[in-house]
Amino acid sequence: MVNESPDARPRPRRRLRPTRRGKVVLVVGALLVVSAAVLIPLALTGPDEEKQQAQNTLVIPEGRRASQVYEAVDQALDLKPGSTLKAAPTVDLSLPGQAEGNPEGYLFPATYPLDADTTPSGLLRYMAETARKHFAADHVTAGAQRNNVSVYDTVTIASIVQAEADTDADMGKVARVVYNRLLKDMPLQMDSTLNYALRRSTLDTSAEDTRIKSPYNSYERKGLPPSPIGNPGEAALKAAISPTPGPWLYFVTVGPGDTRFTESYDEQRTNVEEFNRNRRAAASS
Repeated sequence: MVNESPDARPRPRRRLRPTRRGKVVLVVGALLVVSAAVLIPLALTGPDEEKQQAQNTLVIPEGRRASQVYEAVDQALDLKPGSTLKAAPTVDLSLPGQAEGNPEGYLFPATYPLDADTTPSGLLRYMAETARKHFAADHVTAGAQRNNVSVYDTVTIASIVQAEADTDADMGKVARVVYNRLLKDMPLQMDSTLNYALRRSTLDTSAEDTRIKSPYNSYERKGLPPSPIGNPGEAALKAAISPTPGPWLYFVTVGPGDTRFTESYDEQRTNVEEFNRNRRAAASS
């Protein structure tokens, strides 16, 4: 979510939703309900076949960070924790120069087949190849040009959208907030980038958090973070390519399915106060 205006007004303490997809949950096995292409249709098989096929696939859901993907690969291949993290720097993933070797954003969410010969290096190459194919599509490159950003920047914006949007329907508006703030030379002030810097996922952001020294601190640094903050899926990418038209500069989810978008700082503060009341009421009950 977006908090303050970059003007001289004092910052209220923020207790705002950072991301509904930031939980450290990686599904390996039968959970094949993802927006990316599912390689093996389990619905057409019997129980025994389903169990066998589920053991031979790895699902990477949308929004997972590279660190979470590495953990999922270790688990799926029954490797010692940290094995994939150690292997990652040695794998040529043919990343864009702007990535500077960081695969974040290019480990595409999908269902990947596994067999006895599968290695961490092979899986990571498969994920990066899948990402490159999606990001090289004509509608992606055309959208990046239309928005006057690079394809890599588009992936970065999509990763923020993936982390911040409460529902798929909100993604286009969240993307518009990002672009509007960039155009106005305002800091993005997104909790999701702080969470990435702090390697956490939380509903609360303190004033102290917003002062951390990190290139991912979008409260103190203007522009986009230096890399994506996760691996976005198709819906978030679509939103980053074609954001919903609108003047919004702020948003906050005051309750489930109720995200308020506004261009008014005062209205944003009112919405934040409602969010805090809802949080306190939920905690007391």
